Amino acid sequence: MTKIIHLAGISGSLRKASFNTMLLKAVAELLPESVSLEILSIADIPVYNGDQDIPDRASRPEAVNKFRKALEMADGIVIASPEYNYSIPGGLKNAIDWASRGTDSPLIGKHVSLMGATPGQWGTVRMQLAFLPVFNTLKMLHINKFEVFVSQAPKKFDAEGKLIDTDTSEVLKKHLDFFLATLGHQ
Repeated sequence: MTKIIHLAGISGSLRKASFNTMLLKAVAELLPESVSLEILSIADIPVYNGDQDIPDRASRPEAVNKFRKALEMADGIVIASPEYNYSIPGGLKNAIDWASRGTDSPLIGKHVSLMGATPGQWGTVRMQLAFLPVFNTLKMLHINKFEVFVSQAPKKFDAEGKLIDTDTSEVLKKHLDFFLATLGHQ
């Protein structure tokens, strides 16, 4: 029997025409019927403030609680993010920081798939490298087989935001198949 898998997707970009949100939508289209992807928003998550978190979890903002609960309920996380200044976008890192705090962190031990799309040549390589110490610190299980670095993104998505590059689709499919296998999907 096929195991039902629920994934949480996070785009590191808040742009309306974000290539990374488009990439998450391409992920959703490639998933088998027994796998769902809920794309979470980080737009309403405030800047991290320890006074609202540790030791009084009851003070966490509602947007943070909602985000953490969605991550807790997910079997795995798919992050698609741009690269800003050779690193992780601030808004995304902030959301991860909120989710990482406390012994009740929904990230500890969670399987994570990381990918990124950019108009540039490097396909978010440096952002993905910058995430490795974060994943290691949180004991997250990072899947790096068939890495997904989407460079020259405007050439790989059509005007409606659909992934049209077959090579990218093939790498994405291999990556997702491997990721789902690590989650017990047959």
